[in-house]
Amino acid sequence: MLLVALRNILQEGESALLKKSRVVTDFNERLHILIDDMRETLTEAGGVGLAAPQVGVLRRAVLVLETNVEEDEEEYFIELINPEIIESEGEQTGTEGCLSLPGEYGIVTRPEQVKVRAQDRFGKTFEVEGTGLTARAFCHEMDHLEGKLYTEIAERMLDPEEIEAMNRADEEEDFEESEEN
Repeated sequence: MLLVALRNILQEGESALLKKSRVVTDFNERLHILIDDMRETLTEAGGVGLAAPQVGVLRRAVLVLETNVEEDEEEYFIELINPEIIESEGEQTGTEGCLSLPGEYGIVTRPEQVKVRAQDRFGKTFEVEGTGLTARAFCHEMDHLEGKLYTEIAERMLDPEEIEAMNRADEEEDFEESEEN
């Protein structure tokens, strides 16, 4: 049985967040442990994506939570090793945050739909498409692999009053959903 562990998520200012990640060439137990630890860390943090550089490992590995599922289906993680965007379409502009910049949000424009070619944890190549939040997360996490933070492309950062209003709206939405159940 493999033991999984929570990893520390690096915060803005850590030099590893600004470095380009290296290609994964060994699809071995060390990689599997990294991915499993990242999954546990991401689940605990409540985010939708995590890149290896965010936990201090400069390798091209990303996890994204697929949230575009049917009502009766479970969300699931997509593991992307050595990912590259091979197609993109449309445009979406919206609020974006990052586990490495807690409490900060900006307005960012990303593609509405992307197709990614990557490898799985065993080295097998596959393609996956993402729309909406999933496409945004693919792009965001792959930027981390290049040493880029979303703040570099944000049209603007939200001020504290806007963040407070956004949090209130989220709480009201959560309350309404609980009332329906």
